[in-house]
Amino acid sequence: MPSVTYDFSGTVALVTGAGSGIGRASAAAFAAADATVAVADLSEQGGLETVRQIEAAGGTAKFYRADVSSETEVPELIDAIVADFGGLDYAHNNAGIESPHLDLVDVPFDAWKRVLNVDLNAVFLCLKSEIPAMLQRGGGAIVNTASVSGLIGGYKLTAYTAAKHGVVGLTKAAAMEYTRKGIRINAICPGPVDTAFTAELPTEIRDILGGSTPIGRMATPEEIANSVLWLMSDDASYVLGQPLLVDGGVSLGGMATGFDS
Repeated sequence: MPSVTYDFSGTVALVTGAGSGIGRASAAAFAAADATVAVADLSEQGGLETVRQIEAAGGTAKFYRADVSSETEVPELIDAIVADFGGLDYAHNNAGIESPHLDLVDVPFDAWKRVLNVDLNAVFLCLKSEIPAMLQRGGGAIVNTASVSGLIGGYKLTAYTAAKHGVVGLTKAAAMEYTRKGIRINAICPGPVDTAFTAELPTEIRDILGGSTPIGRMATPEEIANSVLWLMSDDASYVLGQPLLVDGGVSLGGMATGFDS
């Protein structure tokens, strides 16, 4: 848990992609700060496990199965949260997928469309429904998960890099539109993170992911979640539209995705 504590009591926070990894850590951090947490994920097993862990630690959470790339399911998700808890104050739009590690000319168009749909279109759809709900409460804060690949060129990650650059641009545009209406919007740009996904990679690739960062290791999901909570908190009240790098220095010149699959 973070050494700095936050008080989100009396608020409702949504975390998408909360069934594992960064999303689970973010949901747990919100719950530890006394927020009521809406845990959204496509995976019922993962989402319910996140709720179980939160409740075991004394927090309050409810699972919502949702495909956040669906134009119909996202409004239904937000409506359900508002109906259950009376409103929405915070949202961490974290759900996303990797793209194939391929040369650009070898990326199938279907794979390109799927990555853009899940990693970029879903963020747009979430913002489109979250913002009106927050305006009804008088404001709120949103953090979108981008990536260090949203600021540099991810090696053999064409679709992912394009989508995450899009998330950074979308974050900036939305932040400009809604700050004077009481909603702060920022993005988090993680480098390599030690999650269940990376745990399944071959050892040599894991070694590259961690060893090629200037700091010499991958982040823990909790380190990323700590930065998300700071961006949501009043301590970051003058931070707006920023793609916050939490990348172990990859953007300084490391090549954390610089390997051939």
